[in-house]
Amino acid sequence: MPLFEFICKKCGKKFEKLVFSTDNEKLACPECKSEDVEKQFSTFSSNASKGGGHEHHCCNGCCHH
Repeated sequence: MPLFEFICKKCGKKFEKLVFSTDNEKLACPECKSEDVEKQFSTFSSNASKGGGHEHHCCNGCCHH
């Protein structure tokens, strides 16, 4: 399911919303009900221990060992 992060340009509230390509409803801020919202860039971070105790960090498609 596509979960997106948004920020309201009127009150600054950050919120998440499941958005499907078939949805035609307008997005509105859950706090002030403004429809002036902007999709935010999501960051993905994963920490996994590899053999030998090295940590593996991934963020925005750029991985560092």
